[in-house]
Amino acid sequence: MSILKIKQIVLFLTICVSISCKQGNPTLSSIDGSLLKVDSTYKAVDSISAYVAPFRNRINQILDSTLAIAPKDIILDDGPRNTSMGNLMADALLEETRPLFHKQTGKELDFVVMNRGGIRAVISAGNVTARNAFEVMPFENYISVVELDGTAMRKLISFLIGSSRIHAIAGMQIILDKTGHLESVNINGSPFDENRNYFVATSDYLVQGGPSIGFFSDMVSVHDTGYLVRNAMIDHFKKVDTLTAQVDDRFIQLQ
Repeated sequence: MSILKIKQIVLFLTICVSISCKQGNPTLSSIDGSLLKVDSTYKAVDSISAYVAPFRNRINQILDSTLAIAPKDIILDDGPRNTSMGNLMADALLEETRPLFHKQTGKELDFVVMNRGGIRAVISAGNVTARNAFEVMPFENYISVVELDGTAMRKLISFLIGSSRIHAIAGMQIILDKTGHLESVNINGSPFDENRNYFVATSDYLVQGGPSIGFFSDMVSVHDTGYLVRNAMIDHFKKVDTLTAQVDDRFIQLQ
């Protein structure tokens, strides 16, 4: 092949590449699709069902094993300012988080606050299982410990008093007078001291939401325990034989 012929071929290929490069980017002109209806006409594949069965059975066995007993229903509407279900969750978090927080930081946990919306179910009288904990707390929320100064504490207390929903607390007592105004606040049995900082355990959801959901306008520090709220409940259930949660005087209005 002559050199002239080779040059002509190279020139031709160069022109072709050049023309192709000048073409615009392809654009989507249409999308075709169809609805695939999944209903009872679809049958399980026996081989897949057989493979999954041991895992499913083991999970159900763990979830449904009895951890404690509830002598009566633990619910969310049995008190005007605190409820048995809210008290159960808050008390469990306080008991399980306090030693963990001290181990991780050397500091003392003062109290717990949880939002009413984070409690997604009640516990009926009878056997209490891990499945109950998943129903009460279906979210992957972790326990965070927030450090609050006196001013931030005042804002949190005011929010709890003014809220139309009954939020769960433990380690703190709020007493209102007959007119609904603040009478006193005690934390771990001592009067609230605006000149010191307090450590409160809560859900990381409330920490991330901050002022947008009303709980924490300002924070001095935040510590992530790495401990799921649900797991704290399960650990608590395992430790007690009988759940005795009830409405008490942790948040009341004088009559």
